[in-house]
Amino acid sequence: MIDDTIVLDGATESHRLDAKIGGGSLVAYTAPSPDKTTENEDCVAAIPYGPAAVVLAIADGAGGLPGGRRASQTAVRSLEASLNQAMHETMLLRTAILNGIEAANKAVLAMGNGSATTMTVMTIDGLSARSYQVGDSKSMIVGQRGRVRAQTMAHSPTGFAVEAGFLDHRDALHHEERHLVSNLIGTSDMRIDMGAEVHLQPRDTVLLASDGLTDNLHNHEICELIRKGPLAEALQSVTGLARRRMTVESTHQPSKPDDLSVILFRKPY
Repeated sequence: MIDDTIVLDGATESHRLDAKIGGGSLVAYTAPSPDKTTENEDCVAAIPYGPAAVVLAIADGAGGLPGGRRASQTAVRSLEASLNQAMHETMLLRTAILNGIEAANKAVLAMGNGSATTMTVMTIDGLSARSYQVGDSKSMIVGQRGRVRAQTMAHSPTGFAVEAGFLDHRDALHHEERHLVSNLIGTSDMRIDMGAEVHLQPRDTVLLASDGLTDNLHNHEICELIRKGPLAEALQSVTGLARRRMTVESTHQPSKPDDLSVILFRKPY
């Protein structure tokens, strides 16, 4: 059992991790965009919260704004520090997460350089899972047969259009405004979308991913690749396909080079 926080923020090369944490198995991957020489702006973390709970998080520094990498790292480290303090105070996990995301927002705002980042969090406490969303990174819970049991909505014009039924998910992946994000850590009007509690079923797979994955793969493709089989193989399959899509443009499939980060988690049964 690993009791320490795990953070992946590979600046210029890909990083993979296979670990035991929070009573389950975790694999994670992060890599910079294949088309740029600047650093990876994603940050991936798994933060233990007591003996049976873990907090999974992905932050994606906002491209086009200054200090994206620093913003994502600052947000994750602020969340970690807030959770560590809350754990000593035996605070309820839900309250601790909300306070931690607020602390992350204040920390990025305090940088004072206009930086911003997304932050998607999933808590696993025993068999209870819950998502917390700021921005357009994604979390999902997928059953072994491929049924999506829960997923977050992207805080973006295209995300809201898909949710409202005005835009098909497939069309959204080719939309000219798919890069826009309407809610970010590091802004005065940041808001947190908290998902409903989900009871994990045998062989459910939990996924968190930056938009480097979701801008290059359709939902049904992600579900099919992660729903069964060893986690390490699922991670290799889903990240490998995303990287191929980034480097080979097609009129029939999405292709958007970007930093790519993925976490997969399962409980043993």
